[in-house]
Amino acid sequence: MSTASSPHLDVATPERVALTLPVAGIGYRCLAWLVDASLLFFFWIVAYFVFTLLVSDVLGVFQGLSGLGQTLLVVGVFATQWLYWTLAEVFFHGQTAGKRMLGIRVVRMDGSPVGLYESAVRNLCRAVDFLPMAYAAGCICMLLTRQHRRLGDLLAGTLLVREERIDLDKYTAAPAPSAVPPAAGDTRALTSEEVELVLAFLARAPGLSADVRQRLGARLVDRVGGLSGGEREAVLASPERLEAFLRARARAEG
Repeated sequence: MSTASSPHLDVATPERVALTLPVAGIGYRCLAWLVDASLLFFFWIVAYFVFTLLVSDVLGVFQGLSGLGQTLLVVGVFATQWLYWTLAEVFFHGQTAGKRMLGIRVVRMDGSPVGLYESAVRNLCRAVDFLPMAYAAGCICMLLTRQHRRLGDLLAGTLLVREERIDLDKYTAAPAPSAVPPAAGDTRALTSEEVELVLAFLARAPGLSADVRQRLGARLVDRVGGLSGGEREAVLASPERLEAFLRARARAEG
């Protein structure tokens, strides 16, 4: 199915790369929720078992609480689940365990990582999306919006996108035999393929681990050339210098 007809998010990066992020549909979202809900259910089963070891009559203790105490207990249960969704999305780059398993993540509408405010709002609205039962309001909203956003997403300015597999071999593959490595100090023009590789790497670098980011960046520096031995070491001294050099080489071809 083409991206023109499929729900997607178009993001323009500072490196002149237009990224199209496929939006996660209702099926992905439901499966991810089932995984997270199962983990939370297992957590409460274990918590209940531990509590029964301390108190013999759990139901009696609950009924013995005042109306305020029972209300606070229910709110506490909801707050615990709200903290799970919110903190997981903030600290794990928009992913809970279920989202990670399904390969989806929460982002802002500009494609940037979700923040504490957005995650807190969208997960606080789960209580509304759940009404009247089984996330009926949220599912109806997802079916009526083109990018499958529930009420919490609309209020928080977020949506869920599917992660695309990155072909790392594309960056590490050796140049074609006909391509002669440039000599030190050579400032030859880059080919369109090399510019594309550099820009794609710069766009995806923040999502790579530090060692992979450095290794792929070093290979691209060697490929685009134009550095002597001492200059190369200076460029590779930090990720910032490495990526600034690659950005400058790509912009020079603009």
